[in-house]
Amino acid sequence: MARIANKQGDKPVGGKYRFSFGPWNISEGADPFGPPVRKPVAFARKLKVYRKLGFTGVQFHDDDAVPDLDRISAKAAVAQAAKLGRILKSEGLEPEFVAPRLWESPRTIDGAYTSNDPACRRYAIERSLLAIDIAAALGTKNIVLWLAREGTYIREAKNARLAHDHLLTAINRMLAHHPDIRIMIEPKPNEPMDHAYLPTIGHAIAIAYLSDDPSRVGGLIETAHAKLAGLDPSDEMAFALFHKKLWSVHLNDQNGLKFDEDRNFGAVNLREAFNQVRVLDEAGYGWNGEYVGLDVKTFRTQKQEKETAHLANSKRFFELMVHKVRTFDRKAESQCIKARDYEGLERLVIEHLLGAD
Repeated sequence: MARIANKQGDKPVGGKYRFSFGPWNISEGADPFGPPVRKPVAFARKLKVYRKLGFTGVQFHDDDAVPDLDRISAKAAVAQAAKLGRILKSEGLEPEFVAPRLWESPRTIDGAYTSNDPACRRYAIERSLLAIDIAAALGTKNIVLWLAREGTYIREAKNARLAHDHLLTAINRMLAHHPDIRIMIEPKPNEPMDHAYLPTIGHAIAIAYLSDDPSRVGGLIETAHAKLAGLDPSDEMAFALFHKKLWSVHLNDQNGLKFDEDRNFGAVNLREAFNQVRVLDEAGYGWNGEYVGLDVKTFRTQKQEKETAHLANSKRFFELMVHKVRTFDRKAESQCIKARDYEGLERLVIEHLLGAD
């Protein structure tokens, strides 16, 4: 039974998971082919939704915490972050992580850490160091790197060997900037770039071991990103757990190898969802305070009054799947494995998921 550590660092208490999501998960419904279809929700109003839905963790991009970040001084940015940290505490919330948003600036069109332009690479590192200061002011030691534009549209545009050296340089600069921060690399194989560097958790962990402090570099695995790479999310999670480097997850679902859909967790493939929860639960994920992060989008067709249903639904589906994992007949499973009766094992799993047992 997975358990979590409380804020004071006492012994894990439990059986329950903690959940987080980012304010961008309550969206206006715009997509590449159409404008917003719902009214914007003020950030302060979004914070009021968290506890009502049973969430306690808030995921942040740096400019979610401090808007217009490139237009104000670093001192002012940190002061704003500290003020927001006090607001979070008053709401009974805590920041899970801060991620530098390095994919929207005109200076990162050709990449951030791996840009061919040294000045753009310097900007990316400077913004990341400020994101670390913002995270510390908010009250979290976790930094997430989603390497959105770190890659190429065509192979010949960049030297991939040197690009990985640039990535490592940036990671080491961040580690040196603050002794307590932890960097979580969130791999994705494509989109927005055609060819992305560090496309899987194996790549992320490999570069973690090359860093100046491997104990402070780990990973965040998103279900959809693993599926876009043609991999099983539960195997990716198991690999990271084996290395003790799965420090967060973004659970959702994905209907095939297409754009990043961020469907409700378990909405497309219940068996894959079962195995993700099983891997996490068996490994005691959450014992050290890790969050179950949900990164899900509601349909563009959803009306304003039910614009958070996807978050409540995904959390509910996860909790139901925890029950399925913990009530699975392990004795029968062991018997099937011992007898090498994998047809019997498959029937056991499917009947359990269908409620036939």
